[in-house]
Amino acid sequence: MEPVEKVHLLLVDDLVENLIALEALIKRNDVIIHKATSGIQGLELMLEHDFALALVDVRMPGMNGFELAELMRGTEKTKHIPIVFVSAGGKELNYAFKGYESGAVDFLHKPLDVHAVRSKVNVFIQLHCQKREMRQQLEALQRSKAEQEQLLKELRKTQDELEEAIRVRDNFMSIASHELKTPLSSLKLQTQMRARHVERGNDDAFSIPKVRKMVETDAHLIDNIVNLIDDMLDVTRIRGGKLSMQPVRFDLAELTKTVVERFHEQLVCANGSYELVLESAAWGIWDIQRIEQVITNLLTNAMRYGAHKPVRIEVRRLPDGVAQLLVQDNGIGIAKANQDRIFRVFERANNDNTAGGLGLGLYIVGQIVDGHGGRIRVESDEGAGATFIVELPEIPAQTGVARLS
Repeated sequence: MEPVEKVHLLLVDDLVENLIALEALIKRNDVIIHKATSGIQGLELMLEHDFALALVDVRMPGMNGFELAELMRGTEKTKHIPIVFVSAGGKELNYAFKGYESGAVDFLHKPLDVHAVRSKVNVFIQLHCQKREMRQQLEALQRSKAEQEQLLKELRKTQDELEEAIRVRDNFMSIASHELKTPLSSLKLQTQMRARHVERGNDDAFSIPKVRKMVETDAHLIDNIVNLIDDMLDVTRIRGGKLSMQPVRFDLAELTKTVVERFHEQLVCANGSYELVLESAAWGIWDIQRIEQVITNLLTNAMRYGAHKPVRIEVRRLPDGVAQLLVQDNGIGIAKANQDRIFRVFERANNDNTAGGLGLGLYIVGQIVDGHGGRIRVESDEGAGATFIVELPEIPAQTGVARLS
């Protein structure tokens, strides 16, 4: 149970014996009584404490009770304090009017009636406590209202995020269905054609050159399906924090050269030509398979959106020891508004399905780079190509530990 806050009362009288007598008369366990022997001293105490009542003697040297009351009413902090004048004078109307004009709420006349004094003081104490309780309740209501408004704001934000997640999910399911259905439909069609050749005994359809072509086509279609499934599995692992890293020391320049040579024919076919610039070796401790995945995704992205124009791939070591990989195309570019969005899951700068892909590649790239303590950014303008820049520290801060979200 919280302790009860005590009520403060102020007694102002130039005679100490009167203060002592009045204090003895109204003393209570739940009350703190402050005493002042002058109006100035009383004002100073009022600026320090919140008083439920001020009992003020009218006749005082220097500043009388009426003058003190007028000063109290002119000060923001003290104007709300109820004033009861204690007077040894008569009960003339003019005297009372002057007191009420000064801000008094009541008069006590000497000699004091013990019962009347205690009764009036108790009333003001009770009023003060009720006022304080109401203020506390109002503050609690205001806090509750603020909390409810914040909760409502968070709920609206969550609702917006859920609606966006549903939109992204539906868009992804549509794209994934299309991307997976295309190679599967081709495989199914080729299988049906081969079955017809077998039924008709058409052996010429299975000559060595034709079978070799079939194998190559099937392998390409199967690779597409496997890559799509691998991307989806990687996203699941990333979101579950289970995309492991196996760091080894290798040269990023040499790895990039190997991957580019593997894509030589595809790059020439999709972009006409390409330029590979390897300024120097760029050794570091990274997961070679994951970094290969980064290079592959960026090359695939350049081929997909490069508008059949040349691509430039560059690896260099920066003065601070950071290895930098740049993949530059001269294609459709990326609008400024979309440059952050393309690194989110299931997002693409181009929302139509003509370019293919699930919108996972750059998200996976970003997460792998982040897991190595590096960073990736894009420099682009719509219609003016795009340059993806990957920077990897030579030794990640947490070698062997993936920091993936």
